[in-house]
Amino acid sequence: MAARAKMLHALLLTSLQLLLTCQVSLAAGGNWKLLLPNVGISAMHMQLLRNDRVVMFDRTNFGPSNISLPNGNCRNNPQDAVSKIDCTAHSIEYDVKSNTIRPLTVQSNTWCSSGSVRPDGVLVQTGGDRDGELKARIFSPCSNKKCDWIEINNGLTKRRWYSSNHLLPDGKQIVIGGQGQFNYEFVPKTTSPNVIALPFLAETNDRGQENNLYPYVFLNTDGNLFIFANNRAILLDYVKNTVVKTYPAIPGGDPRSYPSTGSAVLLPLKNLEAVNIDAEVLVCGGAPKGSYLLAFRRKTFVKALDTCARIKINDENPQWTVEKMPRARVMGDMTLLPNGDVLIINGGASGSAAWELGREPVLVPDVYHPENPVDSRFESLNPSTIPRMYHSTAVLLRDGRVLVGGSNPHAFYNFTGVLFPTELSLEAFSPAYLEPEFAKLRPKILSPKSQTKITYRMNLKLKFKVTGEVKGPVKVTMVFPSFTTHSFSMNQRLLVLDNVKFKRSGKSSNYEVQVRVPRSANIAPPGYYMMFVVNQNIPSEGIWVKLQ
Repeated sequence: MAARAKMLHALLLTSLQLLLTCQVSLAAGGNWKLLLPNVGISAMHMQLLRNDRVVMFDRTNFGPSNISLPNGNCRNNPQDAVSKIDCTAHSIEYDVKSNTIRPLTVQSNTWCSSGSVRPDGVLVQTGGDRDGELKARIFSPCSNKKCDWIEINNGLTKRRWYSSNHLLPDGKQIVIGGQGQFNYEFVPKTTSPNVIALPFLAETNDRGQENNLYPYVFLNTDGNLFIFANNRAILLDYVKNTVVKTYPAIPGGDPRSYPSTGSAVLLPLKNLEAVNIDAEVLVCGGAPKGSYLLAFRRKTFVKALDTCARIKINDENPQWTVEKMPRARVMGDMTLLPNGDVLIINGGASGSAAWELGREPVLVPDVYHPENPVDSRFESLNPSTIPRMYHSTAVLLRDGRVLVGGSNPHAFYNFTGVLFPTELSLEAFSPAYLEPEFAKLRPKILSPKSQTKITYRMNLKLKFKVTGEVKGPVKVTMVFPSFTTHSFSMNQRLLVLDNVKFKRSGKSSNYEVQVRVPRSANIAPPGYYMMFVVNQNIPSEGIWVKLQ
């Protein structure tokens, strides 16, 4: 029997290797690199900062991590089921340039929390579980590697667990929903009643399943908020607490929000000088209605959804257009790339979000080309070898790579005897535009320098170099760095700036493009953006600009 089991195991491994080989041979491009095999924590939350460092964290009450706190420090942790005295870190800072990490000290429980960066580049992070549920936390980027978390007691008015945050035009954050919270509030707190009821969240709550957590929130170009939960959306005037528009349910009616977790993006905003700017939202993947309960109660893992739905949110009569994806995906991450494409990565092909409920890891990323005709928008890329299931993350870096980490579908760190061990590794996925064959087409920005301040409505000149052929129109894009957790990249936003003038400058390989900075904070909230020049769909390395 033992010999037979070994033979079957070997056959299964061979079959898997053949499958991966087939996926590689059919894939269009891109490559993976293991950056660090062990960063000490499982990256449940990620935020890129303006100094090209990424803050990551998981939760504080499930035992020791694999990285010690600095200077022999320990913290009392009475709510921890495993260790009441914890001398390990549950947050780290990753330095992109040096590919190194350092431990950070977070005191309260950040499990399933949310956040955004302020206009000054400071990360403001909110909520969590138990002793973290009313907390606000601040992390200010620094160059001396001495910065750490600062915690604010009662920074929130209501318990926020599985809520979503968005940066507003005035620089404040709105915090929407969360488990049992059918309302929203602001950070910093307002002087008026700080908690405002939002009946839409109660209406989209599936009893026993919820399916309205981590709602997808996007600032529309008119200053209102597009809020999606379960299978439908509203446009909210959050100042007057008035629903401006109610959108139809996605055809089929299946939920797309946690725990039937799909993902969503606001597609690139362009023609920014137009009186009425088109804005489109894309929602992809998720799990059919009832999937969570079937997985939780019966260990029956239903095939995930294999569709995306797209809607023009400013149309007079907006309707969803449904497209088929190359594969089913739940718990996937959607990341806007600098050229305006959308990367869909991570997740599983069946089951649901939540502990132990996902199955069939999806190793193949797909890229979505928004400008292509329907039925020709998806392209499959080279696969990873590391399953990234529940609690995985992905964020865009300034060099054009996508940082990928996390995956811990367990109540504690668990590395053995489970389908998907807790994953502490960190990878980078390089899209096809970073392949050597495109190096001559890749622009290099010469000016302005990184960290330049720009203002609304100004004409901005960018000088850049391209050794190969330049074919117009050259695009300039701005990307706001996202706070990513649970398959949703909060505050993710890409703007395609309007070209004013383009010319060759001096040397034959030098060029200059003049673009118009967006006219208002409704279109582009103030803060730090990554700015890229894109030639023939090949983006430059970005520079940081501060819009104010």
